[in-house]
Amino acid sequence: MKDPEKILKFGIPTGSLEKQTLELLRNAGWRIAVGTRSYRPSSDDPSLSWRLLRPQEMPRYIADGALDAGITGRDWVVENGVDLVEVETLVYSKTSLAPTRWVLAVPESSPVRRLEDLAGKRIATEMVAFVRKLCAERKVEVEIEFSWGATEAKAADGLVDAIVEVTETGSSLRANGLRIVEELLTSSPILAAGTQAWDDPWKQAKIRQIGVLIRGALDAQRRVGIKMNVAQENLQRVIGLLPAITAPTVSALYSSPALGGKQWVAVETVIDEPTVRELFPKLLAAGAVGIIEYPLNKII
Repeated sequence: MKDPEKILKFGIPTGSLEKQTLELLRNAGWRIAVGTRSYRPSSDDPSLSWRLLRPQEMPRYIADGALDAGITGRDWVVENGVDLVEVETLVYSKTSLAPTRWVLAVPESSPVRRLEDLAGKRIATEMVAFVRKLCAERKVEVEIEFSWGATEAKAADGLVDAIVEVTETGSSLRANGLRIVEELLTSSPILAAGTQAWDDPWKQAKIRQIGVLIRGALDAQRRVGIKMNVAQENLQRVIGLLPAITAPTVSALYSSPALGGKQWVAVETVIDEPTVRELFPKLLAAGAVGIIEYPLNKII
């Protein structure tokens, strides 16, 4: 029977971050299953109670204790105006866990060159509270309306004078005939905890465990393991080619007449994945044989 005091309520974001977050958690070590119509995933860890929630709402639920921790965007913490403990920044450009920008954009033909030029105009955005506060700080009186979606089209069709929208590269904005006026906020996915949960020793330890394993899974995404056999006489040449987190692991191999009387060793290390295509021909030329590349789940 579960101890109710030893269960951590954890939020997983729905939408664009859901697939990558579930994959990340699985690589971190949890076997998570999500039903087609369920918002309560199950896993092999009885001390975790999972919830699927929109990242826009999650900071509020973490702050009031309905959730203990979760993965959301730093932008939504700002929008909700809550104080949370930021445990880890979860950024890796190979996945959609990448930094994003909230920008002020207008139609290409608009004369607007800065936020102040929008005085008396209308802005559509999902980040209403953030934009309202920003305009107040800069003393710009504008009408700000909440956008339920298709925000770019509203500016392109002339329904509003400007939008504040999230983007990574700006390509979608340009495709809709919009021009970025200002970058207002940079955001990243984060592992966040509520202050109540963080003050509980068991919950804090569990949240830290999740943070360590997630960070290990993220670090592993851009690296691979390699191992190879090298004759002792070629070892220093091969070692000199190997970048490593620490020194490569070198272990002696069983010596047999089939090896021609030479002493051979096995060399194993971890390298950045993009270096593989340049490194392998050099290793072969230096005398390495039987080179194997393998994927990693975590590096801690």
